[in-house]
Amino acid sequence: MRKVFEYSHLGGLEILRVRYPAIERELDEVISEVTVSGKTKVSMEKTKKGKLLFSPSEMNRAFKESFSARGYEEIRDFYEIETYDGKRRIRTFKQIDFVKDKVLVEVQFGKYAFMFYDLAKFQYFYNQSQADVGVEIVPCYYLHKEMSSGVSYGEQLVHDIQRLERNFPSVPVKIIFIDM
Repeated sequence: MRKVFEYSHLGGLEILRVRYPAIERELDEVISEVTVSGKTKVSMEKTKKGKLLFSPSEMNRAFKESFSARGYEEIRDFYEIETYDGKRRIRTFKQIDFVKDKVLVEVQFGKYAFMFYDLAKFQYFYNQSQADVGVEIVPCYYLHKEMSSGVSYGEQLVHDIQRLERNFPSVPVKIIFIDM
């Protein structure tokens, strides 16, 4: 894979370059070493029936292997919530896929809502003083066209962040667009 664009929200890119230059280099290494065996997923979708597409699960596996080999770990913060009627307590958690030092990294090949939810999780861990910066790795528009429908793309995410005028997220974030 290759990095085709970077977007810095509230100085996310600059924080990585100044405070975490080794992690920034590792991010580039991970992206460049992730390979997939081509378009292996046969679409069953109405608009792409029979077309070969890139497999998000194969790409996720490759990212996980590469990040894990470099010592990145998952972080989970468990907590309890109450049902609306107060009769039951539910144990749940917030989770980030890849963490090293105080840098949070999510790779997202899902629907747009999941990209935006990743930003909310970055905000959560930032508010808990467990993070200095978040990194969201997402497909660019051109890669998303070669994947299942419903997979979102970075251009849409950046557009919405810009429209929110620095109000959300209030955590520094670097967004990386990738392509094949």
